[in-house]
Amino acid sequence: MRADLEIISQWIRPGSRVLDLGCGDGTLLRHLRDHRQVDGVGMELADENIVRCIEAGIPVVQEDLDDGLETWFAPGSFDHVVMTQTLQAIRHPERLLSQMLTIGREGIVTFPNMAYWRNRLQFALGGHMPVTATLPNPWYNTPNIHLCTLSDFESLCAEFNFRILDRTVVDRQHRDNPLLHVLPNLFGEIAIYRIERG
Repeated sequence: MRADLEIISQWIRPGSRVLDLGCGDGTLLRHLRDHRQVDGVGMELADENIVRCIEAGIPVVQEDLDDGLETWFAPGSFDHVVMTQTLQAIRHPERLLSQMLTIGREGIVTFPNMAYWRNRLQFALGGHMPVTATLPNPWYNTPNIHLCTLSDFESLCAEFNFRILDRTVVDRQHRDNPLLHVLPNLFGEIAIYRIERG
């Protein structure tokens, strides 16, 4: 399991109801079911991932997240709504975050930090959109349409009255180091937030 998913799983209480948006093949939900006894559901668009979820016994809804969540779930249906490495590919991230915090008590969101120093260096010296291990696609062939920084995300949370409960900033291998605590927006490659409605 990816290291970021391990970090997320530590924030989820055993026995919780969890919705995983953009759940992929259901790896996180399978881990949470087997190790934290959660009652989990996934939302995913890709056919091959839907098949893998079903094969693993993970309840899954095939839906485009940009079409919204309200038609599928009532307010307060979940304890946690998780969205990993998907926020930047959503047309209206502020709307989806609001919906997450309506149908769930808490949201957990991860995204690549556009202000990471290597990205800044490619902008400054190369004059082009960064291509890195975390952002591997060129600008013309990327699913990422709303890249942001830690500062951008925290400003959005303040504007929409989302309270930040926890923040972890890690490198590409999902490791912590002292520089991440001193200058997280410069040295953090991936951001992991736990939020709730204020």
